[in-house]
Amino acid sequence: MKYIYLLITLFIFSACSKEKGYGRFNLRDGQEVELLVSHHYGAINDAPLLLPQKESAELPLSNFKDREPGYNYKIKAKMVAYNGPELMDGGPSDGLQFIKIISREKYTGNDSFEISLIHSFIPGPPQIILWKEEDKYLINIGTKIQLSYADKKVGDQLEEIWQYNHKRLTDYSLVSLPLKWKSIQATVTHDPKNFGKAYLVSNIKLVE
Repeated sequence: MKYIYLLITLFIFSACSKEKGYGRFNLRDGQEVELLVSHHYGAINDAPLLLPQKESAELPLSNFKDREPGYNYKIKAKMVAYNGPELMDGGPSDGLQFIKIISREKYTGNDSFEISLIHSFIPGPPQIILWKEEDKYLINIGTKIQLSYADKKVGDQLEEIWQYNHKRLTDYSLVSLPLKWKSIQATVTHDPKNFGKAYLVSNIKLVE
C-alpha cells in the first residue's frame, strides 16, 4: 500500500513541476508577486519591475486604474494566464493583474524620459495621440496629460504635429494612409507648475 502512496506522490510532484510558467521568470497562473511601478507614466519601455529582482517580468500590467504620473509605487499583482482560443495580435494575453497598492511615493527628481506621440491601435494603423483644446496640447495614455513647453521651437513642432493630425481626423480619406512620420519621440520631465497633470517637453525628434 505504501508503494501506491509513493507513486501518487511522485505523480503529483511530477505534474506540478511541469506546470507551465509565463514570462522570463516563469510565473505560475494565480501566483501573487510584488512590483515596482515607475513615476514616468507612459514612457517608452514603461514596464513594471518584479521584486526582489528589480527586472522586467516582460508581462503587461492591467487594472492599475489609480496610477498617477509623478509617483513611484510598490504594488501587489497576480499572474493571470489566458487560456482561451488563440487570437490575432491585440486579443487577450497572459499578464499581471493589479491587486492593491503597498506604498506610494512622490518623485522629487528632475530626470528626463522619453514618450512616443505615435501609438499602435490594433486593429488599425498607428495613430498620432496629440490633440489640442484651446491653447493646450494634450495626449491620452491611459490618463489625460498636458504637454507644456518653454522653448519656441518645441511649441512650433507641437503645433505642426497637431495641425497635421487635425487634418487627418477631419478628412476620413486620410486616416488609413501612412503617417508622415515613422516616429515622434518627445523628451519630457514632470512640469513643476502642474505636477502629475503635465509633462514639460524639452525636445521633439521627428523621423520621416
